[in-house]
Amino acid sequence: MTEEKTDLRILRTRRLIMDAFIALSEKKEFNDIRITDITEAAMVNRATFYYHYEDKYDLLEKVLSEVLLFNLDTKAIHQMTWGDHAATQLFIAVANFQTTLSSRCHQGYEETIARIIREHLAVIIYPLLQKENPAKEEDILRKMAAILSWTIYGASVEWKKSTLSPEAFIQPLLPFILHKLEP
Repeated sequence: MTEEKTDLRILRTRRLIMDAFIALSEKKEFNDIRITDITEAAMVNRATFYYHYEDKYDLLEKVLSEVLLFNLDTKAIHQMTWGDHAATQLFIAVANFQTTLSSRCHQGYEETIARIIREHLAVIIYPLLQKENPAKEEDILRKMAAILSWTIYGASVEWKKSTLSPEAFIQPLLPFILHKLEP
């Protein structure tokens, strides 16, 4: 099986567009950012933008996904099993994400941000649960992963209202997050 490599020029162009969008999001609300603003800042033409992204909403989703994945050490997490340490690491990554890009351009896009976080968390949590419960039905494990992803995201929303560090906030909640995973 051969792995297809992405052309470095494509990666560079995507990076230019994403960086331009992130820089613009620090200065303007999302609704006020135009494709022209992004293409001018990235020094690419509109056709190039549309070759890589459907529209600015697609770009927003890709940027949010990349920032979230950057905060997650997915390689290390996939070597863990589900438990206190994995839940804490995932929560800290989401909390860090909440303090970076999501606070810049989320006016009216909280649901997009929440959906991206929950989807990524569920994809990460599922194999951790599968390691712990190899005999459990796939459907049950997927539902458990979805519920846990909502739980971690919800905890991060509450954390934003507190003055605690992510670690201090999540530690007393871990018994409730991890309790009774077995039906």
